[in-house]
Amino acid sequence: MVNIIDIAKQVGVSPSTVSRVVNGKGYVKLKKREEILKIIDETGYIPNKAARNMSRGRSFAIGIVIPDTFNIFQRQLFSVIERNVDSFGYHTLFFFVKPEGVSEKACLNHMKSEKLDGVILLHELKDTLFYEYCADIKLPVISTICNHRHIPTVTIDDRQAAKEGVNHLIGLGHTKIAMICAGGFSFGNRRVEGYYEALEENGLPRDERRLVYVPQYTAESGMYGMRELLLRSRDFSAVFAASDELALGAMRSLRDEDLRIPEDVSLIGFDDIDIADYLHPRLTTIRQPIREIGEQAARYLHRVITAQQGTEAEVVLPHRLIIRDSTCTPVDKTAQ
Repeated sequence: MVNIIDIAKQVGVSPSTVSRVVNGKGYVKLKKREEILKIIDETGYIPNKAARNMSRGRSFAIGIVIPDTFNIFQRQLFSVIERNVDSFGYHTLFFFVKPEGVSEKACLNHMKSEKLDGVILLHELKDTLFYEYCADIKLPVISTICNHRHIPTVTIDDRQAAKEGVNHLIGLGHTKIAMICAGGFSFGNRRVEGYYEALEENGLPRDERRLVYVPQYTAESGMYGMRELLLRSRDFSAVFAASDELALGAMRSLRDEDLRIPEDVSLIGFDDIDIADYLHPRLTTIRQPIREIGEQAARYLHRVITAQQGTEAEVVLPHRLIIRDSTCTPVDKTAQ
């Protein structure tokens, strides 16, 4: 039986382009539209599978919720998700959220104006109205960025991952370890929990001066976060940044102060984005399995939409400590 992928291959377009023609939604060039309609007519595709889908009210549209200033990790994750939902015959619609709380309501109103088959969250939403709306209309939702008790998730164990990162620094001999983290996000809170748990289990005291919260997971925030740490106290030999982009900004501030990495300050990040292995020094970090997260999120949502799977799921994928050049044993300054 001919399917949407077969038609797409014959015309030389993506499955989502065929779905837009079938459902009469979205722009497709006239020439391509005519080619697709011709093959649909010749193969009898509409009277079979497509007709059944249209009778169910399918739109072949997936909503992607992202922050308006999304970082490199989210860009990489979106790229994987977009490729995979496209392979299932969907096209994507973006819903941007700004840091201000009112922006979440605007995002929800925008989403209500579109017909969607499902939603993937690349950003943590705090407004319960979003989750209530999706539950009321039975709109499938999955999150790749936080563990939310109301919706399925595909994530890693952020607390354990952070704990392993800090334990790596402690294992090298660091006893005064600072942290930079963006506030207001549950996954960030779990990374802070892992940071403190590693300190406590190794008999190291908490020092609130060594924890700095910044607005976002960006290089700019990391730069200002490190400046704040240095202003508070330089009594630390290592820094755990809760994302690689925070670490990237922290590198800038350390160099501005003529501090060497890792000789003066060891630095560890989180995510293992593409550029982490190309920085100088190469960044030690916690690797999130970005490709697997995106693939599993897209596959799970498709199975829920097509009634192949229920809506209850929590997938916790393995993380990995990647040791590179930005961490080392503390240098004894008195011996210099």
